[in-house]
Amino acid sequence: MLKVNNLYKKFGKFTAVDNLTFHVPEGEIFGFVGPNGAGKTTTMKIVAGLLKETSGQVYVNEIDALKDHRKVKEYIGYMPDFFGVYDNLKVSEYLDFYASIYEIYGKEKDKICDDLLELVDLSNKKGEYVDSLSRGMKQRLCLARSLIHNPKLLILDEPASGMDPRARFEMKEILKSLRDMGKTVIISSHILSELSEICTSIGIIDKGKMVANGKVEDIMMKLQSNKIIKMKMINRVEEAVRLLQEIPEITNVAPSGNSIEIAINGGDVEMQNILKKLIMNEIPLVSFGEESRKLEDVFMKVTERSEE
Repeated sequence: MLKVNNLYKKFGKFTAVDNLTFHVPEGEIFGFVGPNGAGKTTTMKIVAGLLKETSGQVYVNEIDALKDHRKVKEYIGYMPDFFGVYDNLKVSEYLDFYASIYEIYGKEKDKICDDLLELVDLSNKKGEYVDSLSRGMKQRLCLARSLIHNPKLLILDEPASGMDPRARFEMKEILKSLRDMGKTVIISSHILSELSEICTSIGIIDKGKMVANGKVEDIMMKLQSNKIIKMKMINRVEEAVRLLQEIPEITNVAPSGNSIEIAINGGDVEMQNILKKLIMNEIPLVSFGEESRKLEDVFMKVTERSEE
């Protein structure tokens, strides 16, 4: 759906986007991750046709997005990180205005607007003034606006920025619905734990460069071959530590109270053998399992390497 090749964007002597290349297949939810100033928003604006590139290529649904601006905008829905100000404009009037931009009128317009308000759970706010809505409601309305022409590719820049926990949850559920509808979504966010729940792949950008790109688990495997196992027991922790230290596949043993965290150089077979040894020695285990890798861990690992 989206192909970005060797993209550069310079502001004077400053390089905001530095030889960026990544591809997002159709139907993916792609998490665009990076610290402030990394180049996320600049890249998204170039893809959406809102900012001129210095050099490079961008293709959306096989259309050259940098040359055929009018055609490609039929396929893109863009949601900025700032809603804007709309005084004395009702929710229904707001959507009517954007529908008119895409030459959607009459009963078709009414049906689309009603369906979108239902999707973002704002049907009961149809007659309210936009500037009276909460931050979360405005963000959801902005998302509805970006969907009004039924685009195939959604570009969402920090859609949950400034929201309270409930509003973020509601936005996350909407994004899951869009995924089920077959939309391709690029979403930037600093709330990494929530991205990991909905994204099928991620790209980590730092100082304008793509430093990691792919499935979270695939990236983590490249960075850290060891599995992290955490176990908890009723007692006999010191004995368990001694047993674990005798196993050559274990590279680190870290006890803490009645819990022990270990790093193993191996896979499921090695895990099974370790568990078997503990059970055979009658260590009173309460729990034993692999620690799930988190997007925050991936981000910190990759950006640390980028700094080096």
